[in-house]
Amino acid sequence: MDKKILLVDDAAFMRMLIRDALTKNGYTSIIEAADGQIAVDTYNAEKPALVIMDITMPNKTGIEALQEIKSKDPSAKVIMCSAMGQEAMVVEAIKLGALDFIVKPFKAERIIQTVQKVLG
Repeated sequence: MDKKILLVDDAAFMRMLIRDALTKNGYTSIIEAADGQIAVDTYNAEKPALVIMDITMPNKTGIEALQEIKSKDPSAKVIMCSAMGQEAMVVEAIKLGALDFIVKPFKAERIIQTVQKVLG
């Protein structure tokens, strides 16, 4: 069964890069959100198997969205994405329950390895 994945990034280009990597590796059930608030609303409506979420976004940061998603669904699987230099935020995200993080710029293989590890 194709597991539903929610991609969250305010940059459409980044969502496209991740979507391309996922679809080339057989993950075709992909939904997108452009900020943390949309991510929370979409998560609640769609209940995806995995969330891949940027940390720095408008309206609600990835950290805030992670907290809100995990408070409603402690079993939520979330992988955070961050740019270099955001180590403190990455540590906070892991403490809040993110399962892993991917540093931008990333290679497609890194995304796929992480997704396979988290989804099994």
